[in-house]
Amino acid sequence: MGLSLYTDETFMREALKEAAKAFEQDEVPVGAVVVCNNQIVARSHNATEQLTDSTAHAEMQALTAAMNYLGSKYLNECTLFVTLEPCAMCAGALYWSQIGKIVYAAADEKRGFRTVSDKILHPTTALVAGPFEKESRTLLQTFFQKKRES
Repeated sequence: MGLSLYTDETFMREALKEAAKAFEQDEVPVGAVVVCNNQIVARSHNATEQLTDSTAHAEMQALTAAMNYLGSKYLNECTLFVTLEPCAMCAGALYWSQIGKIVYAAADEKRGFRTVSDKILHPTTALVAGPFEKESRTLLQTFFQKKRES
């Protein structure tokens, strides 16, 4: 059995690239990618300002794109890599998608789903926290500092 050259860090770097795109577009810098069989099938970043849609979170955009690409409403064979812990709304959508695994970089102590309940996620969904936590947090802090100064 061959070892994969891809790691959680590989794909989290791609999610961070998406977060950087959001930052450049004056969106809260959160990025997400959905991976199936070591292939990125969807990538997105927050688009709430651009779309004038408070539900246009990176995770929601990436889930929709992945489901469309795969032709399935279930993503149990997939992993979501996201730069910030999903909120309760996104966690609910992740529940319904039956996502296989979620890897997030930074915890969200104010709005993250864990502030509500760990039970929001599907019981079969694996959860991994922490890769590139510092990079994600720094990008978010820089964004909000810039907002306060303007």
